[in-house]
Amino acid sequence: MNVRAAQALAVAGEPLPTGQERAYCKAKGGCHQKTLVCRLSAHRRNPRITRRRRDAMLTAAASARSLANATISSFNLHLCPLAGRKPNCNGYGSLCYDPRFIGGDGVMFYFHGEKGGNFAIVSDDNLHINAHFIGTRPQGRTRDFTWVQALSVMFDSHNLVIAAKKVSQWNDNIDALTVRWDGQEINVPNDEAAEWRANKEEREVIVERTDDTNSVRVIAAGLVEMDIKVRPIGKSENIVHNYQLPDDDAFAHLETQFRFKKLSDLVEGVLGKTYRADYVSPVKIGVPMPMMGGEDKYRTPSLLSPLCNACRFQGKSAPGIATI
Repeated sequence: MNVRAAQALAVAGEPLPTGQERAYCKAKGGCHQKTLVCRLSAHRRNPRITRRRRDAMLTAAASARSLANATISSFNLHLCPLAGRKPNCNGYGSLCYDPRFIGGDGVMFYFHGEKGGNFAIVSDDNLHINAHFIGTRPQGRTRDFTWVQALSVMFDSHNLVIAAKKVSQWNDNIDALTVRWDGQEINVPNDEAAEWRANKEEREVIVERTDDTNSVRVIAAGLVEMDIKVRPIGKSENIVHNYQLPDDDAFAHLETQFRFKKLSDLVEGVLGKTYRADYVSPVKIGVPMPMMGGEDKYRTPSLLSPLCNACRFQGKSAPGIATI
């Protein structure tokens, strides 16, 4: 956050009854001595905060280009509850594209896995996350093009699976996202509540819509927050990268950004190990596609299995978690 911009903001008391945060702008320029208010979308989901993050903007606009603009940007990003609810594919803990990661150390790398494979993304004593890869291999290529189609989050004695449906033709207005809790498909409401909750044992689990379709925030209290979006491979993207995808499959996949609450110093996984305090990335910095190996270390027998050559998960056995 811009320090000078932060110093130019003063929280203006309690939020409005609608849940809108307010701040007083002390910067010179277009917002000087104005109260900035997070504007609500016309389509509110939750009585406390607006779920349609793409409508996040301010009721007071700045005409100055220097500190006033930075002040408004800082307010919008850090105080408005509307901002930052979609995965940032250039941010720490992101997993997007033909799987490209940004590690906990800030280093970008690619991990291609294999078509149909399952790999441990994070494996710690109390948290394990697998990813299922879909892909294709055009004639003449030596490796698969791959994308992450599903994530399996295991903790305590529970399992939460978030997946993209296979769709032939993409439509932004049709939900291609599915969620399963301990093996049972759940419905995430698309009304004012826009969230599903489970209070299991001592941990609350929340799946909250952050758009009308194909976008959610997942929270396993005390362990991890995940912003997830389902997207297809577009026609122009297919042509530019020469994926040679069939006409009857949009290759819907997940874009995800993780925020971990408490990982151990021995955490494992393709992404997890990059959060170790002593971790030094082995990838070649500066090349267009720095590659991370480890398929043999992190391959799991299934999406629901926490077992691999380097896995550490110590969770309890349960219907949603495979033991082989």
